[in-house]
Amino acid sequence: MFLKSHMYKSKEKVKDIVISRGGEGDPSSGLGEDQFSTRRTKLIHPPIETHWKFPSREEYKRASLSKLSMLTYPFKFLRMRDFDLLKAKTMFLNYLKWREEFRVDTISKEFKFEECPEVKKCYPHGYHGVDKNGRPLYIERTGLVDLNALLQLTTIERFVKYHVSEQEKTLNLRFPACSVAAKRHIASSTSIIDVKGVGISNFSRPARHLFMEIQKIDSNYYPETLNRLFIVNAGSGFRALWTAIKAFLDARTIAKIEVLGSNYRSNLVEVIDPSNLPSFLCGNCTCSGYGGCLFSDKGPWNDPEIIDMLQAAVEKEDEINDEEDGDEASEEMVQKQIRGFYNAGTPDKEDVEQYSEQNYIDKPVLENIKELETALHDTKRKIQALEMALEDTKMVLQGLAKNVKGLRI
Repeated sequence: MFLKSHMYKSKEKVKDIVISRGGEGDPSSGLGEDQFSTRRTKLIHPPIETHWKFPSREEYKRASLSKLSMLTYPFKFLRMRDFDLLKAKTMFLNYLKWREEFRVDTISKEFKFEECPEVKKCYPHGYHGVDKNGRPLYIERTGLVDLNALLQLTTIERFVKYHVSEQEKTLNLRFPACSVAAKRHIASSTSIIDVKGVGISNFSRPARHLFMEIQKIDSNYYPETLNRLFIVNAGSGFRALWTAIKAFLDARTIAKIEVLGSNYRSNLVEVIDPSNLPSFLCGNCTCSGYGGCLFSDKGPWNDPEIIDMLQAAVEKEDEINDEEDGDEASEEMVQKQIRGFYNAGTPDKEDVEQYSEQNYIDKPVLENIKELETALHDTKRKIQALEMALEDTKMVLQGLAKNVKGLRI
């Protein structure tokens, strides 16, 4: 699943980036104890593609208006809803509400999944390198999952919280680190699920409950983060199960999934270098020093130089924001804006202008929207011109047809 990371700044100094793999005793944590500022959370992902972290009410009291300009996450929701503005807006507002009610920020900061090493033994999963385009690679061996053993180690509730904390780490550390390493914007991952031995019998009631909880969270609150999914070692048992599973997935997700049998290697190495594939997936890696590939969490997000670069980006952005922000917004003004956003009705031109004035949408984003609107207007005008030309052509052809008919007579 996914892990968590944070970059925080205090008024005195910028604290180190801390990566936690869920448990204090986890040997792979490697970068020290979690340290959190009481002031604000910093995100360094580019605005158009970023996953904005919804602050708590208390954090809003200390937030400057420019921090609210990070409300640019709706673009992924727009894509998920095929650019239907009303549906995307509803989905996004539900996302903000969920983040607050589920206390996602608190989970990211404080949740410790101490049972993680043992859980991975009965539920093998983890991140392992990148694909050829630089996207993080997630691997899961569903065929080896022992759900009874899993539920003796943890609860479904704690596992879901762990999954959310992992999603947050992917958004706030893995994607930015991969973007730096690949020198291109990375905002999605490639996944491999090994379903060898999986059949209808594996889809028990607890398994269905866990699957549906995670699928609901990923689909509703972390949209458009999957680039491609390979399901390998799919036998007849899984293919029968796949028919039932597809009913829970949206069409956009299904289009990204490729179900393969045992001869899958050529498909994988087309998009993933063998050095990033574990030996159990016909690759060259064993990660013997970590107890196996799914325990290593290897990738650019653990590169000290890249972490330093991300930290420097955070510091630079803080300096710029401190210069631009000036005095902090009053609690009354911030709370008024929050209520206005929650209670907003059907969006129209005035809504967009209002949110623009309040810095809900960054200027570059607004410029892109205006450019798209202009392009759409030009396209409609050209279509109308073509339709008029087509009508003229029809009239000419009809006239020619009459003349030809007259000549025949």
